[in-house]
Amino acid sequence: MKHGKKYVEAAKLVDRAVFYEPNDAIALAKKTAVAKFDETIEAHIRTGCDGRHAEQQIRGAVVLPNGTGKTVKVLVFAKGDKLNEAEAAGADYVGGEELIPKIQKEGWLDFDVVVATPDMMGVVGRLGKVLGPKGLMPNPKAGTVTMDVTKAINDIKAGKIEYRLDKNNIVHVPVGKASFTEEALQENFNALMEAILKAKPSALKGQYLKSITLTSTMGPGVKVSVAKF
Repeated sequence: MKHGKKYVEAAKLVDRAVFYEPNDAIALAKKTAVAKFDETIEAHIRTGCDGRHAEQQIRGAVVLPNGTGKTVKVLVFAKGDKLNEAEAAGADYVGGEELIPKIQKEGWLDFDVVVATPDMMGVVGRLGKVLGPKGLMPNPKAGTVTMDVTKAINDIKAGKIEYRLDKNNIVHVPVGKASFTEEALQENFNALMEAILKAKPSALKGQYLKSITLTSTMGPGVKVSVAKF
């Protein structure tokens, strides 16, 4: 893959052979974000888990103390009083059964997170084929299937992110924007790593964290030392 001049210049700042301390890696990922837009800084965490086994799955959510820097649109499936509660809490879209054809037939997907009350999961389940592959299906572990819709919406708007293993047993998550201060990114990264370490499956034998790479949307990868974790 041929990279542009900016990328090549930015990549020169990163020593591929070095595993950087987290704060140095964050500083470098920030420095190498040279695109014209506010790039997202992402963490890619390779684990020793085998996600094919249910007891080695990692899935959960964490609220980043400084948010993600992104405006998140929330859709809530609810009924009765919970509809009003969701609206009052700042949900972008609220509804029930009537939203199914809009999503299924019209392909409407103008939202980033879906929250549902447990009594609506029968309805939401019909959207499994659409929402599932996009990682939008509400899940109790991620706190998106709940009666406390106010807390769910507040957490999401405050910067709550979900993490889960992909099919290569890697977790990909944003830790903020390149415009954030190094301190803010560091706090977010620490909160994320704390959650990932807590999520370690007890069934796992061998090394849990194989590698961590920090990268901006268009920048080079910066390897992080896993020694302290």
